[in-house]
Amino acid sequence: MIKRKRFGQHFLNSNSISQSIVSEAKITKNDVVFELGTGLGILTPLLCENASKVISVDVDEQLTKNAQSKFSNIENLVLKSGDGFKSKEPFTIFVSNLPYSKSKEAIEWLAQSSFSHGVIMVQKEFAEKLFAKSSKKRKAVSVIADYSFEIKILSNVGKNNFSPPPKVDSVILKIVKKNVMSKDLIHTINKIFSYRRKTVKNILKQFNKESEIDKRVDDLSGDEIINLANQILKK
Repeated sequence: MIKRKRFGQHFLNSNSISQSIVSEAKITKNDVVFELGTGLGILTPLLCENASKVISVDVDEQLTKNAQSKFSNIENLVLKSGDGFKSKEPFTIFVSNLPYSKSKEAIEWLAQSSFSHGVIMVQKEFAEKLFAKSSKKRKAVSVIADYSFEIKILSNVGKNNFSPPPKVDSVILKIVKKNVMSKDLIHTINKIFSYRRKTVKNILKQFNKESEIDKRVDDLSGDEIINLANQILKK
């Protein structure tokens, strides 16, 4: 079995889970599906069954070549090798069994993208970050995800459903787009969290702005953090 250790990828080997993911994606003939991580292609042909077009990108050139050979008869499939986060292709639905090391980057990229909805598989621990209610456990990505998407847990997936098995369990999430964020806004939210021990007054000083607010980042709601980031970005 291929092991893509350098890309942090574990390949889903359950046909029933694959069918469930595609079913939850609610693909129609009007949809362009973007699949990040072709892998061994367990999802790819299923995505093609109802879509107008499927764009499947994998960073591993050999896996892309294997898929091109395997799925050469599928007319509505476009296979590409490279960094999917650099793609400018428009799409309506996003589907991915995300490499664990790329989950945060994926959420930030999706926050900047305009699309309808998606189904993603992430590490259970990462899903917990996205849903973090306690301000102490909340991360920048928690605020970005909450502002950008409605997120719902569809199911838990045990580690034995992958080859090779990861050390942790996974979670399938449905994400529905709410707001598109700019790259600058995302960068600024990350910057704010790097100053989370400081007060708002002192954070704004870092950006040559003034405030009398003595609250710390952990005392702010997600919306207040978004507003603070927008305030920083104002010229």
